[in-house]
Amino acid sequence: MEVTQILLNAQSVDSTVRKHSEETLKQFQEQNLPGFLLSLSGELANEEKPVDSRKLAGLILKNALDAKEQHRKFELVQRWLSLDMAVKAQIKTCLLQTLSSPVPDAHSTASQVIAKVAGIELPQKQWPELIGSLLSNIHQVPDHVKQATLETLGYLCEEVSPEVVDQDQVNKILTAVVQGMNAEEGNNDVRLAATRALYNALSFAQANFNNDMERDFIMRVVCEATQSPEVKIRQAAFECLVSISSTYYEKLAPYIQDIFNITAKAVKEDVEPVALQAIEFWSSICDEEIDILEDFGGDFTADSDVPCYYFIKQALPALVPMLLETLLKQEEDQDQDEGAWNLAMAGGTCLGLVARTVGDEIVPLVMPFIQDNISKPDWRQREAATYAFGSILEGPSPDKLTPLVNVALNFMLTALTKDLNSHVKDTTAWTLGRIFEFLHGSTVETPIITPANCQLIITVLLQAMKDAPNVAEKSCGALYFLAQGYEDMGASSPLTPYFQEIVQALLTVTHREDAGESRLRTAAYETLNEVVRCSTDETAPMVLQLAPIIMTELHQTLEGQKLSSAEREKQSELQGLLCGCLQVIIQKLGASEPTKFVFMQYADQIMNLFLRVFACRNATVHEEAMLAIGALAYATGPDFAKYMPEFYKYLEMSLQNFEEYQVCAVTVGVVGDVCRALEDKILPYCDGIMTQLLKDLSSNQLHRSVKPPIFSCLGDIALAIGENFEKYLMYAMPMLQSAAELSAHTSGADDEMVEYTNLLRNGILEAYSGIFQGFKNSPKTQLLIPYAPHILQFLDSIYMEKDMDDVVMKTAIGVLGDLADTLGSNAGSLIQQSLSSKEFLNECLSSDDHLIKESAEWAKLAITRAISV
Repeated sequence: MEVTQILLNAQSVDSTVRKHSEETLKQFQEQNLPGFLLSLSGELANEEKPVDSRKLAGLILKNALDAKEQHRKFELVQRWLSLDMAVKAQIKTCLLQTLSSPVPDAHSTASQVIAKVAGIELPQKQWPELIGSLLSNIHQVPDHVKQATLETLGYLCEEVSPEVVDQDQVNKILTAVVQGMNAEEGNNDVRLAATRALYNALSFAQANFNNDMERDFIMRVVCEATQSPEVKIRQAAFECLVSISSTYYEKLAPYIQDIFNITAKAVKEDVEPVALQAIEFWSSICDEEIDILEDFGGDFTADSDVPCYYFIKQALPALVPMLLETLLKQEEDQDQDEGAWNLAMAGGTCLGLVARTVGDEIVPLVMPFIQDNISKPDWRQREAATYAFGSILEGPSPDKLTPLVNVALNFMLTALTKDLNSHVKDTTAWTLGRIFEFLHGSTVETPIITPANCQLIITVLLQAMKDAPNVAEKSCGALYFLAQGYEDMGASSPLTPYFQEIVQALLTVTHREDAGESRLRTAAYETLNEVVRCSTDETAPMVLQLAPIIMTELHQTLEGQKLSSAEREKQSELQGLLCGCLQVIIQKLGASEPTKFVFMQYADQIMNLFLRVFACRNATVHEEAMLAIGALAYATGPDFAKYMPEFYKYLEMSLQNFEEYQVCAVTVGVVGDVCRALEDKILPYCDGIMTQLLKDLSSNQLHRSVKPPIFSCLGDIALAIGENFEKYLMYAMPMLQSAAELSAHTSGADDEMVEYTNLLRNGILEAYSGIFQGFKNSPKTQLLIPYAPHILQFLDSIYMEKDMDDVVMKTAIGVLGDLADTLGSNAGSLIQQSLSSKEFLNECLSSDDHLIKESAEWAKLAITRAISV
């Protein structure tokens, strides 16, 4: 069979035909990869072939070069690089030839594949002629070739990082793209492709944005494109402006007035997709200014590298009215549709960001709008006024807001009970939630909730939980923040008298027929958990009564009825919520001796339920059950040993779960909980656990975020089994050392990498700390002496790098103390010789962070003892 027919069959409606040809393709790929890729690229380039087979050929080619999982992607890249040069050259010729195809599906697929190949080859200094040959295409006569080439340049900029392309080529790419965007360009497809390409090329334009003339030219062309008669071009041009606002914030001052005029016009008059991007521009400026003001705390020195230009402050008098206007453009069904996003929602979101940027100054600009509209007969006006109020509650000072909220609160409670419109009720409940989130709690000076209005608030919220699902869901949310605000109340909480009633109302909500809509069931359980978590000792007997109720519900979900896959999905979600609820109950009751004693009667049954949950295949549920078991281990302490024989196989299984790495990460944490609960009773299981953890560490398939917790888990195990850790030293220590070397130096890393490196360092240090503390006072401490120089060297190098965060600093100074404490005089001389221990110690002793200071004082004692021996 020729490849065309196989590709067409692979898209057949008949599943047997489809499966058979998918198999054939798979075999062809495995048996003869070069031939396979050549015939696909030939198919894609052949103008006589049907469009469907060409398109699929291109798609399979693209998937042969790239994958979502890192390790799979790495394999595919290596596989391509090791192909014969002549084969690759022939494939690339076919791809470039396809760019001139008049068939849109063919040339746009080829664009994507070329970019994937470029993403692999350009960093390796291969295919140097690619960009040149693409640029020579730009001057071709047929417009579709121009369009396809611009698309390719756009995808290419998305695939490769800026340092791979030299500035001369960047200049030429930008010139071609900006020319294609020009208003003189007669063909809209070309102009659109150019505008979208610029969006991806902006990150390459650093040098060009530093040059006033070039920057002016790019900005002019982008602003002109926002006025194009073609909607898609206007939208793409505004997307470029949004990207420029965050990438080149500090270059915007000369253009900001013009941009305001363009965006205001678009928000007022243009179609929704364009207007949304125009609002997004201002939201993005807010994000930038919020970050700058947070980083610098408002005090700018002359040398601060990112001054704040206060664009939002300057635009306020015009920006706020424009945003308030959008709030009246709601859609009838937006509250029922989870993915809804429209002008009113975008405007309210932006208003909220403006409030966080400028604080008190927004209040007088918004209050008149609220007062004018809050009692109007048209629901749109009442809802917009409520939404405006809810949007500005984060940012301005409590002093400014409290008097307004005191006036508004009763009005809102009445609206939530009596307003006839469900939209207004939905937004009112949301706004109450925001009031409780930002203006209620132990940190707020003047309480908004008083003995006088507490009962009314609870009555109204519980009543609203019987309303339509979207209103009930927002009311659960409001109750969540109401409970959270009483978290640090100590012995007595104003919610205590209503506890039983609140819990009952929430359980009733979870059983509503329509609890599946608007995330209602999830919200009710989340709120129930928060109410339990923030409750006081007075209500502990009622939490005890809740335990068997939730256990029964979980038991019912495990009784095996045959379910459709949609029902099973729902059921898994419910199991996850119930496990989460039990976790909070266990933590609450396990926290004080009297309730813990009574609660233990349920421990066997609960553990049994969790083990049955593992038998169902669902990652989210496993994660929730694991977390709950961790809480149970913590509560039961050494008694947890009796569950280990049964639990261990699930523990091991979850540690091997690379695909669903969150499950693996949570399980690593639970191993730590179990170690703390069982101490040396965990010994019989340690060989298996250690083997699995070391395998995890050396695997390149496991997501990197799981590695730091695994290192700290090694410390938990060492702390639990003490000198019995001896037999693992020869495996664990070299791993710790090589990871330490990798994480010591971060020069040139981006913020995300520095953050990850600090997590990694902290995990490594926690492992060292656990190992040293575990061996303390044991005759075997001398086994650790050979490792001490390396650890001190690690501490030196991370001190010298000067990019430790506070968490790492505290753990690091602790390790220095552990070293001295466990090794005594054997460590004394080493510490005295180390390059920076003294400086590091002094820096920590004078830290503002009292935890760091405390650790340092302890370390100083230990070191003094070690040196004086």
